[in-house]
Amino acid sequence: MAVSKATETKLRDAMRRLLDGTPTRTDGALTKENLAREAGVSHATVHRAEAVLADWNTHVPRPIIRTASETRRDQTIDDLRGKLREANQQITTLNGKLDALAAVTANLYRENQALRRQLGHHTRLALLPVPPEPDNPTQEEDNQ
Repeated sequence: MAVSKATETKLRDAMRRLLDGTPTRTDGALTKENLAREAGVSHATVHRAEAVLADWNTHVPRPIIRTASETRRDQTIDDLRGKLREANQQITTLNGKLDALAAVTANLYRENQALRRQLGHHTRLALLPVPPEPDNPTQEEDNQ
């Protein structure tokens, strides 16, 4: 997919400014992102301008060296993405177990009802007695 003539002109002018060391909109680093910013176009547009990109790659063949802080940042991002992936997998597993337990509980409840009907028990379940609370000295003071 090609770009318009006007966009290609913007990109070539921006490339010339960056290569000459006279940028107007960026810090002057020779990156494709700066090329896009300098030209005032999107990063995707730079990648659609194949002819301009080929010229750029001939003038800037070396990879851009990242700073130590950028490397640490990228490593942190990768680590966090891994942790997020693991957490999402765990959530999926636990949701599956929860669904299975809900299905088992519903089946047991229905089986219990059917067995009660067979036995002729129509009474409701009796509540278990609640154990008395231990003496609480603060309650006695409040009652007086």
